[in-house]
Amino acid sequence: MKLPTLNKPLLVTLALAIAAPALAQSAGDPSLEARLRKLEAEVAALQRVVFPGGDGRFFPQIQPAQPATGAPGTPASAPSADMLGRMDAMEGQLARLTAQVEEDRNRMDKLEARLDALEARGAAPAATPTPAPTPVATVTPAPKPVATPAPKPTAADPSAKRLAAVRAIEKPQTNDPGDDEYSYGFRLWDAKFYPEAQQQLKLFLNKYPRHPRVSRARNVLGRAYLDEGNPREAASWFLQNYQADKKGDRAPDSLLYLAESMRQLKDTKRACVALDQFAREYPQEAAGRLKTQYTSTKSKLTCG
Repeated sequence: MKLPTLNKPLLVTLALAIAAPALAQSAGDPSLEARLRKLEAEVAALQRVVFPGGDGRFFPQIQPAQPATGAPGTPASAPSADMLGRMDAMEGQLARLTAQVEEDRNRMDKLEARLDALEARGAAPAATPTPAPTPVATVTPAPKPVATPAPKPTAADPSAKRLAAVRAIEKPQTNDPGDDEYSYGFRLWDAKFYPEAQQQLKLFLNKYPRHPRVSRARNVLGRAYLDEGNPREAASWFLQNYQADKKGDRAPDSLLYLAESMRQLKDTKRACVALDQFAREYPQEAAGRLKTQYTSTKSKLTCG
């Protein structure tokens, strides 16, 4: 791609070089004055082409010569000196124009080289034949199946089996709805459905907070967490049950299992305190109904 170049400064320079001797010898000739004004006009027009919108502070435009005026009594300058001064001004402007044109030509040459390289690069892929694409089926893995809604549990699924087993546990239907709710929670715990038992027993405690089975329900709820492997949550329920009613049906059980929970949490000090409290407050249970659990827990602790 070829970009246009500016050659007018060279032509004007040659014209000035030829005209200069004649101007020096024939200053005052009206025809030469007209030719000089014409040259000045051409240089000014060329300056506007090279520096379009140029600031006059940096690229002063050549102005047509004005008649020299001076103070009264001052001798007029010689016509040859006036023309030579105008020639010097034009030569200075032509030097600037010539330098600018050379810079522009250098930039244009570089721009042409870059454009040619871009054109060659853009044409290269088209000139090089490409092989036909390989069928997708031979290079890509089999597409993943589209996600579909999860099917409803079937009898073969573990979740379906668990749900069926939970539903198989009968909920009592008596004249005491509160006792029925507690008994159902106890049956779930006894069948080792610990999360379901926890949910059921909490439902009972919230619905029947003054029922006679409350002490038993809190104790079984603690057992459900302890058997599930969560001694910290179990301890909170055992402690709550013991402190809420120390004479409750299962307050002794909760204090003893609180010691076991602390032992599993490796808090020997609190485990020994709870175990000693149980032996002092409930000696009959320690020697009777809860003897096996008391002996087992005590054998696992080293209390001072």
